[in-house]
Amino acid sequence: MGEFDLIARYFTRPVRRAALGVGDDCALLAPAPGMQLAVSSDMLVEGRHFFADVDPEALGHKALAVNLSDLAACGARPLAFTLALSLPRVDETWLAGFSRGLLALADAHGCELVGGDTTQGPLNLCITVFGEVPTGQALLRSGARPGDDLYVSGTLGDARLALEALLGHAPLPAEVLARARQRLERPTPRVALGQALRGIASSAMDLSDGLLGDLSHILKASGVGAHIDTYITSNLIAEKAYLSGENGHFHLEFIRQCTLAGGDDYELAFTAPPARRGAVAAASQASGTPVTRIGTVLAEPGLQLVDAGGQAVEHRYASFDHFR
Repeated sequence: MGEFDLIARYFTRPVRRAALGVGDDCALLAPAPGMQLAVSSDMLVEGRHFFADVDPEALGHKALAVNLSDLAACGARPLAFTLALSLPRVDETWLAGFSRGLLALADAHGCELVGGDTTQGPLNLCITVFGEVPTGQALLRSGARPGDDLYVSGTLGDARLALEALLGHAPLPAEVLARARQRLERPTPRVALGQALRGIASSAMDLSDGLLGDLSHILKASGVGAHIDTYITSNLIAEKAYLSGENGHFHLEFIRQCTLAGGDDYELAFTAPPARRGAVAAASQASGTPVTRIGTVLAEPGLQLVDAGGQAVEHRYASFDHFR
């Protein structure tokens, strides 16, 4: 199968929103009047971001999910995406599974595949996603203010738990690993929550490299600090009941590592004034996404971590870095 046969069979679809999709030199997008185009790219590399034996359908889902998560952090509505795909060889079984997972998530969010590139080489996936947001309403990293509440959506740490288990560092029962692995390989982009938070959140970003590392970007851009209650974040790992139960093999330090610096959560971290707590709760309910208040924004730069007794917790947690 040649390159263009591959594209035609697995990745060419009629477009409904775009002015022009797959098959020409450029795709054409026309955002509605009064809207801004939100654009983001993410690359997934075999051996760095996923295991060689990962289910191709799950990989297709995740490849788009991590990009949709960026749109969610901006409060944007998905419009379209392009796919650049490097393949060692043409494997039709693999392509069928990958495209199925990719396009199922695309359909769920009304996000059209409008172009890209394919070549032979090491397995590498790069997606560029396009969304739209009303002018002046995009959620940014730079809007956090002293006194704001600090929130996260969903759960934290389960993807890191699955990774540790798959690397042989954390033996888990099969059913626990299956649930945690779902969070690692099929994350849920919080697109509906991001849109619901427009006009409510003062800042936002998605959590891809770990809570503390990603939060530091908000704090730097906003020129502020934060106080985080680690006993609250430690309860946000879905498998905590197993980890701290009678048969658990792990202790609090491991749970903190997973929840504070685990990575691959693809939840949203955001800030909002205390006066908007009711609006945050309404956005959570409207989007069907749980949110948890985990701390407070401070005027003085830096991170303060405290435990259940209010005692300081040493900040020694390193988030994911592509070059370390």
